[in-house]
Amino acid sequence: MAKQTVAGQFVDILVRAGVQRLYGVVGDSLNPVVDAVRRTAAIDWVQVRHEEVAAFAAGAEAQVTGRLAACAGSCGPGNLHLINGLFDAHRSMAPVLALASHIPSSEIGTGFFQETHPDRLFTECSHYSELISSRDQMPRVLQTAVQNAIGLSGVSVVSLPGDIADQEAPERSIEHALVTSRPSVRPGDAEIDQLLRLIEDARKVTLFCGSGTAGAHAEVMEFAERLKAPVGHALRGKEWIQYDNPYDVGMSGLLGYGAAYEATHECDLLILLGTDFPYNAFLPDDVKIVQVDVRPERLGRRSKLDLAVWGDVRETLRCLNPRIPHRKSRKFLDRMLKKHADALEGVVKAYTRKVDKHTPIHPEYVASVLDEEAADDAVFTVDTGMCNVWAARYISPNGRRRVIGSFTHGSMANALPQAIGAQFTDRRRQVVSMSGDGGFSMLMGDFLTLVQYDLPVKVVLFNNSSLGMVELEMMVAGLPAYGTANHNPDFAAIARAAGAHGVRVEKPKDVRGALRDAFKHKGPALVDIVTDPNALSMPPKISRDMVQGFALSAGKIVLDGGVGRMVQMARSNLRNVPRP
Repeated sequence: MAKQTVAGQFVDILVRAGVQRLYGVVGDSLNPVVDAVRRTAAIDWVQVRHEEVAAFAAGAEAQVTGRLAACAGSCGPGNLHLINGLFDAHRSMAPVLALASHIPSSEIGTGFFQETHPDRLFTECSHYSELISSRDQMPRVLQTAVQNAIGLSGVSVVSLPGDIADQEAPERSIEHALVTSRPSVRPGDAEIDQLLRLIEDARKVTLFCGSGTAGAHAEVMEFAERLKAPVGHALRGKEWIQYDNPYDVGMSGLLGYGAAYEATHECDLLILLGTDFPYNAFLPDDVKIVQVDVRPERLGRRSKLDLAVWGDVRETLRCLNPRIPHRKSRKFLDRMLKKHADALEGVVKAYTRKVDKHTPIHPEYVASVLDEEAADDAVFTVDTGMCNVWAARYISPNGRRRVIGSFTHGSMANALPQAIGAQFTDRRRQVVSMSGDGGFSMLMGDFLTLVQYDLPVKVVLFNNSSLGMVELEMMVAGLPAYGTANHNPDFAAIARAAGAHGVRVEKPKDVRGALRDAFKHKGPALVDIVTDPNALSMPPKISRDMVQGFALSAGKIVLDGGVGRMVQMARSNLRNVPRP
C-alpha cells in the first residue's frame, strides 16, 4: 500500500477541520493536492474559471455556514489571482484557508519561471501566511493556519511547493485536535459596572448595531425595551437587527435612510454594538460613546470612546439586561420613531409614482418586486455600487434571509462568485445574485461554473449600461462622465447560449413574471433587466466631509425612490407610540 503524501496529509487535515470543498483552478504545482482531493470522498474539488472567483466563493461559503472554507491557486499567477477575494474574506471576518501552490523548492530565489513569494504577498490579507519548505513542517504549519483562520475569523495562507506536496509524509508527524469553533467572550465585571453607571447617568440612549449583533437579536431587543432606546444599524447589521424590531430608526451612513443619524446625534449616550462602522463623519463628537466588540483592536479606532468593552454582544447584554430596570419614559424613543416614519414617508412618493409604467425601468422598482418574490430564506449576494443601495433599502430582513456583499473591501464583481459559494452549501436554498452590468461582465466567465455544476443561482442583472457609481463620482467632482459607458450585449442571449435560462426585460410590466419564471426554473437563470441610470435623490443627512473615503456619488447623490417595505414597518411601529 502506497504511503501517504504530504498532499494527502494536507487534504486529510482540511477534512478534519470541516472543509467540504476546495475551490480553484488546477495547475502543475497544484496537481498533487488536486489528485489527493480526487481520492478523498469527504471533500470535493470545485473547478472555477478564475481564482478570484474561488476566493470569493470560499469567503461566501464561510459566511453562510460559519465554518472554515478553502480555496487554492497554482504557482505564481494562479495564486496571485486569489488575492482580491482573500482581501474581501479577511475584511469580512470569514474563516478561509488558502493554498498558494509554489514553484519547485530548489528553485525558490532564482527567478524561476512563474516565481513569486506568496508567503510575503499575502501577509496583508491574512492572519497567518507561511511557506512549507520541508515535509517535516507538515502538519504543524497547516494546523496552525487552520486555528488562526478559525480563532481570529479571517484568512490563513499556506504556500506549498509542488515537489514537497508530492513527497511522502513523515511517519511520525505531530497531529493534534483542531479548534473548529470560537468561544464566547464575556467582559470583566469592572467594565460591566462602568457601563451600568454610564447608562444610569444618561436620559437618552441610542443603540447602533453592526454585524457583531448576529445571534443577539433577542438580547438587543430586551436591552432596547429596558432603556426605551431607538435602534439604528450599519449596512452589515441590517440583516441581524432590523427585523421584528419595534425600536428601528433605520440605517446611518452614506446609504442611510430614516432617523438613525438624528438618533445617534441627539442622545446622551450612544452604545455601539458589534460595529466597525467606518464612516466616522456620521458619528457624533459631542455625546458619550461606548463600544462593545469582540475584536479589541477595533475598539476606539473610529471615534473617541468614554468606555471600551471587550466582549461578545450577546454575552455582554446577558450580563447587563438583568441589572437594568425598565424605564417608563418613551419620550425620546417615540420622537425618533416619528421622525423615522416621516422620513420614509417623504421619500416613498418618488417610488410609488407611475413606476410600473416608467421606461427605462426604475431599478428601485425591480428591487422592490424582487424583495416580494424572493423566498423567505433566500441568500442575496450584492454587487458593490448601486446594487448596495437596492439591497440596503429594499431587501427586507426577517431573521432567515442573508445579504452578503463586499461591504468592507468594496470590490466590484463579487456577487456572482459569492453566489457560487453560497449555493454550494445548500442546492435547495434560493440564492440570488444582485449584479450590476459592470460587475457581472468583469467575471462573467464564471457564469459557466453555474452551468457546469447546474447550480440554481438566479442572477438578477441591473443593466444600466454604465459604471453608474463612477459616473456619479465624476458628477460630484464637477467632471464630465468619461470611460464609464458599457456597450453591453444581450446578456440573456449569452445565458441561453451557455445552456441556462435567460430572459431580457425592458418593460416594467414584465418584471414580476420574469422573476417568477426564473425562480421556478430548476437550474441557473439570468434575468437581464434594462434599468434607468438617472433615478437620483439626496440621502437624509450629508456634508462635504462625509463623502471622503467612499464613492463620492453615494455621499452627494444616492439613488433613492423609496424604501420598499421598510415604510410599512415604520408605520406599524408608529402605531405603538402613545397618543397624548
